[in-house]
Amino acid sequence: MARIHFRVETELTPAAVLRVLTDFGPERADWWPNIDAEHFQVHDLGPGRADVTEGSSVAGGVWERERYEWDAGAGRVSVVTADSNTWGPGSRWDYQLTPRAGGGTEVDVRVVRVGKGAKGKLIEAVIALTGTGRLRGDMERVLRRAEAAG
Repeated sequence: MARIHFRVETELTPAAVLRVLTDFGPERADWWPNIDAEHFQVHDLGPGRADVTEGSSVAGGVWERERYEWDAGAGRVSVVTADSNTWGPGSRWDYQLTPRAGGGTEVDVRVVRVGKGAKGKLIEAVIALTGTGRLRGDMERVLRRAEAAG
């Protein structure tokens, strides 16, 4: 099991960060580097929840169907893997959005990855070794783009 934990700061408000995390429009694959249009599908979307499939063609195609749940008031977003060709039960992402005293938001990110099958176990091992820097960098780039977009 790979466990990743990191924090990033942004000038965006918690509400703006929440929008970045939970915007399931057609541009989602343009914003997030680990999602491509061929592996993105919204199955259900409602207040505070979404059921989506996301993934990419990297490593021969990695996808997962996820259950997003969020609470704007508490500044929380959870993403739980429901099905995947790579990730097993217990895989998830959790985001805590905390307003900073001088403005902006601190984003606390916790990721758990449980590899499924040979490919999943291999990717899990790579993530355990290099995932923190890669995932933090991806998140920082997305937030910088959102800051620039205003």
